Amino acid sequence: MANLEKKRVVITGLGAITPIGNTLEDYWQGLLSGKSGIGKITAFDASGHGSQIAGEVKGFDPLDFMDRKDVKRSARFAHFAISASTMAIADAKLEITDLNAEQIGVMIGTGVGGIKVMEDQQEIYLERGPSRCSPFMIPMMIANMAAGLTAIHLGAKGPNSCPVTACAAGSNAIGDAFRQVQNGYAQAMICGGTESAVTPLTFGGFSAMRAMSVRNDDPDHASRPFDRDRDGFVLGEGCGILILEELDYALSRGARIYAEMVGYGMSCDAFHMTGIAPGGEGATRSIRWALKDGGLRPEQVSYINAHGTSTPVNDPTETAAIKTVLGDHAYNITVSSTKSMTGHLLGGSGGIEGVAAVMAVANDKVPPTINLANPDPDCDLDYVAHKSRDQTVEVALSNSFGFGGHNVTLAFKKYA
Repeated sequence: MANLEKKRVVITGLGAITPIGNTLEDYWQGLLSGKSGIGKITAFDASGHGSQIAGEVKGFDPLDFMDRKDVKRSARFAHFAISASTMAIADAKLEITDLNAEQIGVMIGTGVGGIKVMEDQQEIYLERGPSRCSPFMIPMMIANMAAGLTAIHLGAKGPNSCPVTACAAGSNAIGDAFRQVQNGYAQAMICGGTESAVTPLTFGGFSAMRAMSVRNDDPDHASRPFDRDRDGFVLGEGCGILILEELDYALSRGARIYAEMVGYGMSCDAFHMTGIAPGGEGATRSIRWALKDGGLRPEQVSYINAHGTSTPVNDPTETAAIKTVLGDHAYNITVSSTKSMTGHLLGGSGGIEGVAAVMAVANDKVPPTINLANPDPDCDLDYVAHKSRDQTVEVALSNSFGFGGHNVTLAFKKYA
């Protein structure tokens, strides 16, 4: 039964598997050093595609976290989730036992789930007939399986769910998990976003939309949010996980606290399947509601990890939304898009970007926006171009916006 008194929620563990590092420390140091994880696609022959570059996870072996049988019976997006969650639980030093398992839940969002499984099985179906399809096809490809298998792997028997809200999915998962802890339905939640969509069909679809960068001869500089020469997003893959805990529970076990989560705002543009409401009207409401939810004033915001996709429409629209909510204070804060280094992880982006925002609060360091050589005149905020910056970060926001008009803003602040 939920407790009507809202609980304070803190972040005690983090895990990340990304194109620039497969541990929290490697990811964070990669961000601070301005490392690009974008390169020519190696997962398949992309020579026939308009866009031939991606932010692929390199050197990852799920056998470091799972046994061989379970690896064969699950998809790469689930491998990422299980592995990053295992690292986050270890980082939090949170032991899941029979005594607390029902109070620890999992919420992990994704955009397209096991799309590679579906592509491979469709090929088998067409070439060899329906009888040769794998009996594991359905449980491997369905989007909720990252959350389900993570719970099985770790023994977490509390609330479990999987938001599928396109590029807002990871942030929705974190926000929904926040509500579970805040309202007393769980003592701790494993939450974030995962994606593995570097596949031929995904690239075919996005290329047909002309949404992706075709800077194929210069992948390091292809993802360039807020730059006037940007020509589309670069697809990435990976997973970011946060461990959220009710404050008293965290204190009772002597947990290390990175930051406090205080706000969750979400809205819908109700405007267009893939387009953005004029002036960022929907994004404006998600930012404003996150601040209201957290009892924050606009002038308390120090840093925003922007959605910052490097697309012609998103970047100036998000900038306009930030200025609408923060007013003149928008020019006093820092804003950066870590997608300039990792690419766009679709449903996984809110996970790794939530991790980045929490680390900014915990370490008083802001990661840069690399490749910002010629700022778009309509993007006139401080985007921390090229190099990371030492800066006191009292409050950080993380924005995620998805097809369908989904808008999410998360608010984190220093724990005190």
